[in-house]
Amino acid sequence: MTSISKIAALLMAAGGIAGAAHAVEDLPGGPAVRQLNLHAAATRIGVEIAWLHWFMLITCIVIFVLVFSVMFYSIWKHRKSVGHKPANFHESVTVEVIWTIIPFLIVIGMALPATKVLVAAKDTSNADITIKATGYQWKWGYDYLNGEGTGISFLSALDTTHREMSNDGGNAASKPNDYLLKVDNPVVVPVNKKVRVITTANDVIHARASRPSA
Repeated sequence: MTSISKIAALLMAAGGIAGAAHAVEDLPGGPAVRQLNLHAAATRIGVEIAWLHWFMLITCIVIFVLVFSVMFYSIWKHRKSVGHKPANFHESVTVEVIWTIIPFLIVIGMALPATKVLVAAKDTSNADITIKATGYQWKWGYDYLNGEGTGISFLSALDTTHREMSNDGGNAASKPNDYLLKVDNPVVVPVNKKVRVITTANDVIHARASRPSA
């Protein structure tokens, strides 16, 4: 195969991938196509987490730009090719104090808002509803312990059609947008209520993930 033929084949393959990706639509309440940011927050805690995310990101970017700008400027300005020679000097107490205090203040400035959001997120007092979610192999169990729906218990497993697609290894074009996210009995909770979720496991020990719907 010639080089031109190889390039053409690669371009066709890339076009097919782009076409398949373009066919995917936004998932209501979930990821959006080409999404670069967090989902729109629906709760006060969500808003604070989104703010904290951007605060930390911008702080780290500013530090990165400042530190590497000074470093690359120093390397370029004092390079050997323009006649600069290595300096001979001893440590400076003043400099050491400054570069210890400044990072300390930065860490405190980042830790205070992070701690505030973390403590608020872990506050489960006065919950309107408490649900116990138990992880099983390939399914989840839910028990409504108090609040609306007290006494309701059920198992939630992956939707049969999605399991069949997974077993058959279907192509990307035939998979729905909520592939491997749809279950037969989704968790339902009321809006504008504080919901406490207790997570545990029965016969598995691994990270538990599910997509409840409200």
